[in-house]
Amino acid sequence: MKINELKSTLTSNKKNKRRGRGSGSGLGKTSGRGVKGQKSRSGVSINGFEGGQMPIYRRLPKRGFKNPFKIKIQNINFNTINNLIKKHKLDPKEIKEDELFNKKIFKKSRGFLKLLNVGKLDNTTNLEISYASKKAIEYLEKNGGTIKLTKK
Repeated sequence: MKINELKSTLTSNKKNKRRGRGSGSGLGKTSGRGVKGQKSRSGVSINGFEGGQMPIYRRLPKRGFKNPFKIKIQNINFNTINNLIKKHKLDPKEIKEDELFNKKIFKKSRGFLKLLNVGKLDNTTNLEISYASKKAIEYLEKNGGTIKLTKK
């Protein structure tokens, strides 16, 4: 093996061609834009232009509505709480929503947590959570636990 046969395993050392730096650079004068016309000028973008044909974004119908004020909510139930206590060794006496986000059990970007009345709870639990259904609150309090809602 000779030194000229060595190849870099990381990235290529090839320099980008600098446009508009004289005829010797290979991309001088018009810098590969051709001659005259709208596309040869700087600051021009003709995105979506289809040569006079009606563009696709105008041919297709407008559909739907995206509410910018929508509140993202993740559902959590008693079965999930039981599994979390076993799997992540959480203290059943005190479970907080922030703790679940900090331990990366739930992703905060997917929204707040809402407790739903699904399944049975193994032990009494004190919860601090954003939202909860009425039946879930009733069941939790009947089971001897307390719930504190941070949002309403």
